[in-house]
Amino acid sequence: MVPLARKTLLHEWRRFLPSALAVAFSGLLLLVQSALVLGIFGSAAVYVDKSGGDLWLGFPGTQSIELGRPISDQAKIAALMDPAVERVEPFNWLDGDWRGPADKGGVSVFISGIDTRRDALMFADVLAPELRARLDEPDGVIVDRADLSKLGLAVGGQAVLNGHRVRIVGVGSGLRALGGVNILTSLDTARRLDNGEHAGQVAYYVVKLRDPAQARAVRERLDAAGKSGRFQAWTRDAFARRAVSYWMFETGAGLGVLFLAVVVVLVGAVITSQTLMGAVAGSIREYATLHALGVGVRALRRVVLEQAAWVGAFGIVAGGLVTVLVVALAQRRDVPAQLSPLVVLVCAALVMGIALLSGLAALRTLRHADPASLLR
Repeated sequence: MVPLARKTLLHEWRRFLPSALAVAFSGLLLLVQSALVLGIFGSAAVYVDKSGGDLWLGFPGTQSIELGRPISDQAKIAALMDPAVERVEPFNWLDGDWRGPADKGGVSVFISGIDTRRDALMFADVLAPELRARLDEPDGVIVDRADLSKLGLAVGGQAVLNGHRVRIVGVGSGLRALGGVNILTSLDTARRLDNGEHAGQVAYYVVKLRDPAQARAVRERLDAAGKSGRFQAWTRDAFARRAVSYWMFETGAGLGVLFLAVVVVLVGAVITSQTLMGAVAGSIREYATLHALGVGVRALRRVVLEQAAWVGAFGIVAGGLVTVLVVALAQRRDVPAQLSPLVVLVCAALVMGIALLSGLAALRTLRHADPASLLR
């Protein structure tokens, strides 16, 4: 009966095409939405993901970069005293008020004070050494190219940041932060821009180990030392997940996106079930003929479920191909979008689930596959 399911799909493809397109569209919506969620909320961890280092030291309980507070030099000293630590690099994060052209008004920005050495850890994956070296210019800043229009300036333009005049000395890609514009400066420039009561202190230290495999053990030792020094240690991956999880599950925006994903699944299931039921109903006389020839109802049900599985497979492939094109176009337009293999597998399972649930709903139509109906 399995070959019958495939032959029926090929012969009656026009009848099953709406179901296949409905599944493909559901898959496209799920994948694109997932790509945007990962891209947008993943930018909350851009400071961690785009940087080197194995451990992060910050204020105890910090859930995301922008929620950090200044910590004392005891964190740096404790890390340097550990024999497994190779280097400790400060990272200064603070809020800023950007005043550019008059028609743009004020813009709230995030200031990232980083080391300017060629082998620095912060933003090592997105800043070339020659671009990083431009931050040695006093009051020089680097921004993401996608944020230039928001700031209303080009490379070489000047603005007032926290009451100090700065100049854009370069642009990068992959520097955008969630919720605001990320402004990169040297540690010295960031110190001058810090007008708060904790001026001179940094919010984080990035730690590079001689052997990254010892990250968990070193983190535990530094955590123990931080109980008296008012700091906490996280592994690189754990701190990135912590930031993303905070924005996805602890904020209204993240919960809203998750709710929308549930709506997409429900709507896709309803539309697909209706179109598949219509396709099965259109072939009801054929099913009645098979039933009259001795094919049992259970075998007919297997045919319908097999057809639903093939429709789901088509939807996964078609939706996946279109998603690749959409995500590639989004990335070229500096729209934050990314996918991971795990998310793709989850979306594929949901799409196949939609198709199989629709197939189960279409089984009710087989009640009309009565051989007696052929006599009417």
